[in-house]
Amino acid sequence: MNGQEIMHTIVTTIINPLIVLLFSAGMFMFVFGLLQFLWDVDSPTGKEKGRQHMLWGILGVVIMASVFGIVNIIISTLGLPDPTKLH
Repeated sequence: MNGQEIMHTIVTTIINPLIVLLFSAGMFMFVFGLLQFLWDVDSPTGKEKGRQHMLWGILGVVIMASVFGIVNIIISTLGLPDPTKLH
């Protein structure tokens, strides 16, 4: 196995599923916060907890999108081969 095959294996078996898991966790946190916000609409503490969960969910999704974009910018700027494609 050469370096590119090892990198391809790492990206497809570890990094890509981890990115999907973290995106899913952020979306779950947002939906959970939304449901909590709507469920406890009469309670100020319940609304605040729901609002905080929604905020953290959105923040997590934005951070993951930013990391994905920064990694792609670095790869294209340095002229590195795409680690998800095996040549």
